[in-house]
Amino acid sequence: MSLRIPGPTPCPDSVLKAMSKQMINHRGKEFGELMTRATARLQEMFQTKGDVFILTSSGTGGMEASIVNTMSPGDKVLSLSNGVFGDRYATIAERFGADVTRVKFDWGTAVDPDAANKALKADPKIKVVLVTHNETSTGVTNDLKAIASIVRKHDKLLLVDAISSLGCIDLQVDSWGCDVVVTGSQKGWMVPPGLAFVSFSQRAWQAHQAAKMPRFYWDFTLAGNFLQKKQTPWTPAVSIFYALDVALAMMLEEGMQNIFARHARLGQKTRDGMKSLGLKLYAADEKCASNTVTAVNAPNGIDAKRIQEVMRDEHGIVISGGQSTLAGKIFRIGHLGCVSDSDIDDLIRELRLALPKVGYAVPA
Repeated sequence: MSLRIPGPTPCPDSVLKAMSKQMINHRGKEFGELMTRATARLQEMFQTKGDVFILTSSGTGGMEASIVNTMSPGDKVLSLSNGVFGDRYATIAERFGADVTRVKFDWGTAVDPDAANKALKADPKIKVVLVTHNETSTGVTNDLKAIASIVRKHDKLLLVDAISSLGCIDLQVDSWGCDVVVTGSQKGWMVPPGLAFVSFSQRAWQAHQAAKMPRFYWDFTLAGNFLQKKQTPWTPAVSIFYALDVALAMMLEEGMQNIFARHARLGQKTRDGMKSLGLKLYAADEKCASNTVTAVNAPNGIDAKRIQEVMRDEHGIVISGGQSTLAGKIFRIGHLGCVSDSDIDDLIRELRLALPKVGYAVPA
C-alpha cells in the first residue's frame, strides 16, 4: 500500500531500521549526544540561532505548548485562519482563556496580509498573532514572509503553525522574524509520528517570563533547563529520536535548497497531473497552491470518499479526503517528505484508471 496523504508520510528504510535499536539511558551521555546533534541540525533547518525544543508529542501538542508558554488568560490574540488547522490554533488559545479575534478567509484562498494590518491597527491591545504557514486542509500556502513583516511592524509576537511546511518549503525563522514556529515529525521530516519541534526566539522568552497560562508537561522553563543538560524534562520517545537522527542526516546531505526545489517540482507535477485529468484544484489561485499537499475538487455528482475507496482498495494508493465541511467534496494528495517523481507519476496513472470506476469520464 502506498501512502500519498499529508501525514504520516512514508519513511525511508534506513529511518525505520534505526528505530529497531535497543533503548539507552535517556539521562546518559549517549542520549545527550543524540539530542545535541538533532537539536543543532534542526536549528539549521529552521534557519535560526534561537532555541529549538524537541517534544515527545504530536504537532498539536507543539501548538498548545507555543500558546501556554507565551500568553496569559485574557491576552488579546489575533487569529488569521483559512482552514481547519488555523481554526484549531485559535480554539486552543481560547480554551486557555485568551481573548481571540478571529479573522477568517474563504477556504481555498490565502490569508491577506493587508487584512492582518487592518486588524492590528484596529486593536492596538492585541499581543499575539497566530497563523498557519501551510493550510493542510485546503492545500494553500500563506505568504508568511509578508505576514511576519506586518506583525513585526506592529511589534506583536508571531506564532506559526508550520507543521506541514517546515523542512519542505522555505521558512526563514530568524530573518523573517517568526517568534515561535511549530512542526511535527510525521510530515516532511520523514519520521514516524511522535515528536514536535518548536523554535523559540528571544522575544518569545521575554513573553514567557510574564505568561500565566497553566502548564506542566509543556513548561519551557523546564525544557530550557534540561536542554542545557542535553536532556528532556520528561521521558522522550527514544526510538523516534533514533529515526530523526538518520532522517536529518539524509536531509542535510540532500541540501535545503535542493529539498525546496524538489517539493516545488513535485507540487507542480501533481497540479499539472490533476488538470490533465480534467480535475479542478481547490486552491482558488494556483499561485498560493501548496507544494506539500494538493487539494482537488471532486467531479460534480461524485463523492470524493468513493474516489478514496477505489484508489485504496483497487489501486493500492491511500489519499486523503476533505475535512469538516469539505468532507466528500475534495480529496487531498500529499507530496512531502520521502517522495519522488516516480511516486507522483504512479499516482496520476492509477487515478486515471480509478476515476472511470466512480463514473467520471477522463479526458483523452
